[in-house]
Amino acid sequence: MAFQGQIITCKAAIAWEPNKPLVIQDVQVAPPQAGEVRIKILFTALCHTDAYTWSGKLSFRSSIILWSAIHLLPLQDPEGLFPCILGHEAAGIVESVGEGVTEVQPGDHVIPCYQAECRECKFCKSGKTNLCGKVRAATGVGVMMSDRKSRFSINGTPIYHFMGTSTFSQYTVVHDVSVAKIDPKAPLEKVCLLGCGVPTGSNSEDCLIMKFPIPSVVELANGQGIQGSISLGAVWNTAKVEPGSIVAVFGLGTVGLAVAEGAKAAGASRIIGIDIDSKKFERGTSLTLPYSPKNFGVSEFVNPKDHERPIQQVLVDLTDGGVDFSFECIGNVSVMRAALECCHKGWGTSVILGVAASGQEISTRPFQLVTGRTWKGTAFGGFKSRSQVPWLVEKYMKKEIKVDEYITHTLTLGDINKAFDLMHEGNCLRCVLEVHT
Repeated sequence: MAFQGQIITCKAAIAWEPNKPLVIQDVQVAPPQAGEVRIKILFTALCHTDAYTWSGKLSFRSSIILWSAIHLLPLQDPEGLFPCILGHEAAGIVESVGEGVTEVQPGDHVIPCYQAECRECKFCKSGKTNLCGKVRAATGVGVMMSDRKSRFSINGTPIYHFMGTSTFSQYTVVHDVSVAKIDPKAPLEKVCLLGCGVPTGSNSEDCLIMKFPIPSVVELANGQGIQGSISLGAVWNTAKVEPGSIVAVFGLGTVGLAVAEGAKAAGASRIIGIDIDSKKFERGTSLTLPYSPKNFGVSEFVNPKDHERPIQQVLVDLTDGGVDFSFECIGNVSVMRAALECCHKGWGTSVILGVAASGQEISTRPFQLVTGRTWKGTAFGGFKSRSQVPWLVEKYMKKEIKVDEYITHTLTLGDINKAFDLMHEGNCLRCVLEVHT
């Protein structure tokens, strides 16, 4: 309450431009306006959505040019505005609220969610989707809805928001429709993963946690066209894996392991992990690789490099006609095709989880779909954020879903660039960074 109504100066990791190291520096965070919440971020997760935006690889609207007071940059991502504060998987405590906010109050433990839930718009009222349209027009361009301005600045220069969350900051301001109030007994350094990675995830590669999304692949990830969803939600809500099913998981990073966990919980009889790195299947045999895919439910492992035939044919032969469900957790359009084509004729379903690089499109022979295979997609695993994230926290508290098992490293906020390096090295599932030290 000491800062209520006042500007807070705190530390944040600033992305000034693509492919340049993040800079830890002081940022001014304005008080929340009507319908907004200012949160003290204690823990956050770094995933490949952040990395792709930062790197400039995810160019969904590369023809658009962004003018800012400092830079003239190509817009690499619908939310790839620079300078900005990245981050979208976190947990913290409400510091103050703006006018009209009634569902949370200072002191509440919360998870900020990049997928809003207003419960009033066409999407929320439809009962058919977890998408929400209330604040997307603002969050997609790095500002707040009430005045189309940022709440972040450095010496008067605006710093853009990212995904409506911007959790790589000790304090952030978000819309109230994007805040899930959770059990105060839940450990924030663990449940921050439930803001993205475990229920929805990122793309193919391993993610990190820190203390402190023609028809295109993007359209599929937003539930359009043929119908990527991710992790537990992809299994439970989108694919609806049934007991006795045969499941193939392409990519055994954090997201792939969460998919395997969900499939095991759903009663799958076989869970086949596909990855070109055989060392991933050996996790659990050393301190640097402490968790084996077997711990998450993977029962068999196939390395495409060990076979001359296409991997889809290998899997069709291995499963007497194909798998019942497949999940692509990589973001590679060729693998997306293989994931569909390894599915059983007549009923096989493939869910795209990975987000591909810019300009890439998915393809297959129409015959694959005519003969009964299905491609599906959703956002945030189909979960309604404010309603169901607290439920996921409850499941974690009851030890019904894994979270702790993904954490392999701990660092500090000042080591955020090192954390990105760890993410790319392959031996790290999650790295917890302490922010307020």
